Amino acid sequence: MTDKMRRQPFKIGSVAVEPGNRETLSLQLSGQSPYTPMSLPIHVIHGKQDGPVLLLSGAIHGDEINGIEIIRRIRHTKALNRLHGTLICAPIVNVYGFFNHTRYLPDRRDLNRSFPGSEHGSLAARLANLFATEVVDKATHGIDLHTGSNHRTNLPQIRANLDHPESAHLARAFGAPIIIDSKQRDGSLREYGMSKGLPILLYEAGEGLRFDALSIRGGVRGVLNVMRELKMLPHRTQTVSPEVIESRSSQWQRAPMGGLLRIEAALGARVERGQVIGRVADAIGDNETEVLSPVTGIIIGRTNNPVVNEGDALFHIAKFADSKNAQQAIDDFQEMHTDSLGEGDYVDPGVV
Repeated sequence: MTDKMRRQPFKIGSVAVEPGNRETLSLQLSGQSPYTPMSLPIHVIHGKQDGPVLLLSGAIHGDEINGIEIIRRIRHTKALNRLHGTLICAPIVNVYGFFNHTRYLPDRRDLNRSFPGSEHGSLAARLANLFATEVVDKATHGIDLHTGSNHRTNLPQIRANLDHPESAHLARAFGAPIIIDSKQRDGSLREYGMSKGLPILLYEAGEGLRFDALSIRGGVRGVLNVMRELKMLPHRTQTVSPEVIESRSSQWQRAPMGGLLRIEAALGARVERGQVIGRVADAIGDNETEVLSPVTGIIIGRTNNPVVNEGDALFHIAKFADSKNAQQAIDDFQEMHTDSLGEGDYVDPGVV
């Protein structure tokens, strides 16, 4: 093969990754002193053949660790030996929040509201700017891996702008049981990506600071599904395509009073409008108030903290044209990804 035909190295920072190689590199971040250095870890897998550049990002909120494990398993998947294109893995984007077990940065800013950032701005703005210019700008597609926040857990779901054809196509290919039509929020990684013509899917699944086996296995399979759809990996000869149901709207039901919440509807359950999905009583057990579902739909997120204040978000309910089909899609997804392993157990990447 001539030099003209040979694929060029892939560069991030000062590191050039040759075709067919893998490299782990670090982008220098601000530390508290020369004795407490901080860096942003990046893994690059540069295939021998041309193809898209897919970015996988985890822990943009520092307590959302399911994405870290999803990326670890993807990196050890044997199919990457036949990779077309380039895979960029950023498992811990908000390293400050990760080490402090918190969603935010030390300045209390939300990194996912700070893009594109600024080289001379706040700590959050500087991190966003570094990640955007050194990493995101080099991608053609992205999958941003998230979990619920503030003691909330989310049913595995993809959020994407369904009015954007390529985003909608890849969202369906991912294979999560539920797709939520979600426009980009100001300052988010997705909004920045779209401004650059880079479609980014957002995978929401599980709870912060917890590994969830179903969410992780579904995330690994979904990422590989997208890579096959992008022709970065060969298609399997026999595949099972789970049904995917789309929702164009959702809403939270909030606490009608402060007190202790007793949950009466499971995550992923289909509920009818007016159905009792929980009860809140004051701390000594009096003055109980029912929590009613405002719509017919599927519970796609809920709080796990029984101690609530009036107005707290309790249940996130998505509306569907046919909520019974949505319930079946969720059941099929759970059956596909459930086995006898515990939540912390290792799963051979070859089985997903």
